[in-house]
Amino acid sequence: MKNLQYKDMIRRYGILIGLIGLITGFSVLSERFFTISNMLIVMRQTSIVAFLAVGMSFVILGAGIDLSVGSVLAFSGAVGAGVMQNGGIFFGILAGLALGAALGAFSGIVITKLKIPAFIATLAMMAIARGGTLVYTDGRPITGLPSSFAFLGRGYIGNVPFPIILMLIIFYATGGNINAARASGIKVDNVIISTFAISGFLSGLTGMVLASRLNSAQPTAGMGYELDAIAAVVLGGTNLFGGEGELWGTLVQF
Repeated sequence: MKNLQYKDMIRRYGILIGLIGLITGFSVLSERFFTISNMLIVMRQTSIVAFLAVGMSFVILGAGIDLSVGSVLAFSGAVGAGVMQNGGIFFGILAGLALGAALGAFSGIVITKLKIPAFIATLAMMAIARGGTLVYTDGRPITGLPSSFAFLGRGYIGNVPFPIILMLIIFYATGGNINAARASGIKVDNVIISTFAISGFLSGLTGMVLASRLNSAQPTAGMGYELDAIAAVVLGGTNLFGGEGELWGTLVQF
């Protein structure tokens, strides 16, 4: 009984213990490491993958996987930037978010209605979205974005970078929902579609934040990000085979 309790404690809090150990070690090696300014820099740099990891948590919790997030990120960012050039910031961001959610929902529909494994369906979506990005951008960055759009990826509220605030809002807003999803068992088709739509939506958001940070939409954006997101979720304590996990563990990764 004690062994089971010990293993459960390690599973739930091992990543936090490891984080404390790493912070302690690096703080000993460099007195500048554990400072507020450095922590904010680290969190701002990792916030991009953090958005993807939240959506991936929902998908993996349902015993699925989404390999398309990096490509959906790029496609959404490119389309959003393209719309923004003529339609303004609001409609540009809206277009990016809507496209991401639509692509995610489509993957969910293919998986649930056509009974195609998530690995295959999202691998296909990865190719489709990446190809769509290259066609839409003609392989070139989309530039000339409004200067005020830079606030999304590079702005500050007080001394805190806005991407960090946005990341914490997303974690707070989705925390209760992921617990409810776990309790439901993720068995209903509509719930599965919803989890992929959430993943796609957050991929779209990530695409817009990244475009804001770079002041351009890059056709090669997001390559390899899906592996970073999956690693963060699994290392954060979510079972790769679904049904078990905590969003706070994913947060600790960042």
